[in-house]
Formats: sequence, C-alpha cells, structure tokens
Amino acid sequence: MVKKDEAGPDIVGQALAKNRLGVPSVVFFGVAGAAPLTVIIGAISTIYAIIGSTAVPIAYLVVAGILSLFTVGFVAMSRHIVNSGAFYSYISHGLGRVTGVGAAFVALPAYSLMQIGLFGLFGSAASNILLEFGFKVPWYACALVTWAVLAVLGLLWVDLSGRVLAVLLVAEISLVLIYDLVMLAHPANHHVTVSQFNPAPLLTPVGGSLLVLAIAGFVGFEATVVLSEEAKDPKRTIARATHWAVMLAGLLCALSAWAMSVATGPDRIAAVAGAHQTDLVFFLVSKYVPTVLVDVGYLLFLTSVFAALLAFHAAVARYQFALGREGVLPAAWGHTHPRTGAPLLGSVTQSLLALGVLTAYAAGHVEPLVYVFAWLTTIGGLGVLILMWLCSAAVVAFFRRSKRGENAVRAYVAPTVSFLLLTVVLIATVIGFGDLLQVPKNSPFQWVIPPLYVGVALIGVIWALIMRVTRPEVYAAIGRGSEGRVSLLPDDPFPRALHADPVGARSYPY
Repeated sequence: MVKKDEAGPDIVGQALAKNRLGVPSVVFFGVAGAAPLTVIIGAISTIYAIIGSTAVPIAYLVVAGILSLFTVGFVAMSRHIVNSGAFYSYISHGLGRVTGVGAAFVALPAYSLMQIGLFGLFGSAASNILLEFGFKVPWYACALVTWAVLAVLGLLWVDLSGRVLAVLLVAEISLVLIYDLVMLAHPANHHVTVSQFNPAPLLTPVGGSLLVLAIAGFVGFEATVVLSEEAKDPKRTIARATHWAVMLAGLLCALSAWAMSVATGPDRIAAVAGAHQTDLVFFLVSKYVPTVLVDVGYLLFLTSVFAALLAFHAAVARYQFALGREGVLPAAWGHTHPRTGAPLLGSVTQSLLALGVLTAYAAGHVEPLVYVFAWLTTIGGLGVLILMWLCSAAVVAFFRRSKRGENAVRAYVAPTVSFLLLTVVLIATVIGFGDLLQVPKNSPFQWVIPPLYVGVALIGVIWALIMRVTRPEVYAAIGRGSEGRVSLLPDDPFPRALHADPVGARSYPY
C-alpha cells in the first residue's frame, strides 16, 4: 500500500522561485528600470532645453562614476546578504534594525510612485500615437490596458518577465545605437566636437542641477538586488548584473546626449531642444532614415516605458514580500504563488494601488505628463536617492565590524567616497526640489515632500521600536531574509548555527 502524503501540497508558498534568473536577465531588469530610451527621448532633451548647458554628456558620465562607486560597496554587501528586501535588508544589517524598518517605509512609497508615475507617460504617449492613426483614445484607457497586462505578468514566472524585458531592451538599445550613429554621421557644419565632455561647466552654478537631473535617469538599476533570491548563483550574478546595469545606462545616455549636440551643433542644442522637446531625436534622424525606422522608434519608446513599469512592479512586490515574510508587514504579504513563486499579495496590492491612483487622476481630469509622470517619478526618485545615501553609510558600518574577506577598497574606500558624493547630490536635490517639480516659489511643494519622507521613515522607526518590545523574536529576524542570517565567510571562526541565540541576534548590537 502506498503511503499517503499527509502534508499535501501547500496552497501558497513562502519562498520566491529559486535559480530562475541568470546575469543577462537580471541586467535586463536593472536596465529596464533605468529605461534608457525613455531617458534619452524624454529627459535628455528636456535637460538641454531647461538648463541650456552643453555639459549634459559629461554629467551622465560623472553620475555613472558616482553610482559605480556606490555599486562597488553595494554589490560587495550582496555577496553576504541574499534578500529580496535589498535596501531595507542592507540598511538593517549596517545601521540597525530600527533604521532598516524606517528605510523600508521610505522604499515602499518611493518605488510605488515611480511605477505609478510611468503609467502617465505610457498612457499619454500611447494616446498620441493612436490619434495619429485616427483613433481618439483617452490616456487613462491606454494606461488601463497596460495595467491589466502588468497585473497578470506580476503573478507569473519571473523568468517570463525576464524574457519579455530581454526582447524589448535588445530592440530598444539597438535602435538607440542606430539613431546615435546617424546623428554622429551628420554633424552640424560637418564638424564633430568633443567639447561637451569638458567637466568645467559642472563647477558652475548649473552643475548641481545637471547632476540632480542626470541621476534621475539611473533610478531603477539597483532593482537587480531585489531579484537576488531568484537568481542563479546570486552572490556572483547580482554583482555582475548591477555593474553592467550602471555602465550600460551611463554609456548609452552619455553617447546619445553627445550625438544630439553634434547633430545640432553645441551652440544650438538648447534652442533646438526647446523647439522640439521630446521629438528632438526623431526630428534629428528623420531626414536620414526611412519613415518606418522613426515609427519603430515611437513604438519602442512605448515598450521602453512598459519595460520600466514591469521592472518597478517586480521591485515593489518583492519589497512587500520581504517585509511580510519577516513580520514587519502582516504575514499574508510573505506568501508566494505555489506554481510561479511570484509574490502574491505584494503584486496584487501594487496593482490595486496603481488602479486606484490612476482612476483618481482620471476622474480629476489631471494632465498625465506633468502631474502623473513628472511629479510622481520625481517624488519617487527622491526616495530612492535617500535609500542609496543610507545604503552607502550602511555598507561602511557593515564591513567595519568585519571585512568578511573583502578588500579595503570594496569595504571602506568606495562606499565612503560614494556616501560623501551622494550627500552632496541629496542636499542639492532637496534644496532645488521645487524647481525639479517646476512649481512656483510660493508653492508648498517647494518644501513639503522631503519632510513627508522623514515622516514615513519615523513611522517605520516607531513601528520597529514597538516590535522590539512586543515581538522580540520577530524584531531579531528583521532584514535577515529566508535564512534569518548573514552568510558567513571563513574569517568568522564561530558559525552562527552553533549558538543558541535568537536568529540574527548575535554580532548585531542593536
């Protein structure tokens, strides 16, 4: 007689799907979050028009350098902590559980706003494209169709999303390179100049604004770490993928910004960008390429936004899963789909939240490009910048207790320098935040957003302190992931498994 399995199958799982993603797939998630074609067509032309400086290409390279320094310590920590909570987990290990929960309460609205804001751009662009074909469809309807597709993909296998991103991003990057080559092959006055890479303008008053606007084009690359539990050989895969995501985004943006100024001439780029705005690239290449290649560009612009929407949806859902699994959020958020391993309630929650916000904006007849896309992604980007800044400090504190086999550059030098540089960028962002939103000087939005982030962080801090008193066993596991611990290297002579302390408690004096 065959013995019956008494346990039976689980209705839901409590772990993400293992070994699903290799380096290329994780890179695609990171680059998709940064959305290079969206940045190139939308952000770069806008920066040229508003700032009027020719130093945009060097600004992107400098920001890529700053974030590469940040990435050195960031991925060094990823080799010791495998947790879909990413920033929340790293900050918990480096700066303490209380600070980590405060950071989590910043991460949730920041990434959620980034994702919801992109619906405004997608809906507006899709509506305009359909109008060219004679179909008048409101932006909200276009956004709603995309929302439905994302809601389904968010519950399916993560490697399926990775394949979708791979196809979209290969096509997107290929088109960007073709456009860049066309612009460089047809320089204004038949002269190619590299003066745009002179760093001197970054030392002028506009330098801070350039760096602040450029760094927004990279937000999303750090989402690679959110996928660590689903990656193959995560301690190697995540490190390589994160470095590649930063380098690809930086090089593509710098090359495209340079190509635009070469095609117009550095002295005319601000005026031409102001006249054509987000159509700048298409205006510059349309004279030299078949019409179909321009039409494909508009289509890939849409898919670029879609790819970013998918990447941010995955990030938000996995943050919620990590917090539910560790008891910071209700336990229901810590469950995954039994077949696909996707975070169930995290994905559904983000889909419903996005639907509610978009419906409210549509009911209020709000302009989607300004108040949905520009405002929400800028506010969300500030939150991600705060998390990067805190994470740099956390890396230094983490390795100060033990180098864990890392050299001094990865453990101390790179994260310390990145912390100092990100401090400068964060201060400049907070000071000029009202200008980024383009609101009047007397508007409360000139100053109210940064204090709101402080407020949500304080709510997280208070919640962590409550857990420390009322649920010490849950508090002890904060930031420790599915294994409830940090991975150990040979330089630690006392394996944690031999101790009787609460999970995650030993060696963390907070």
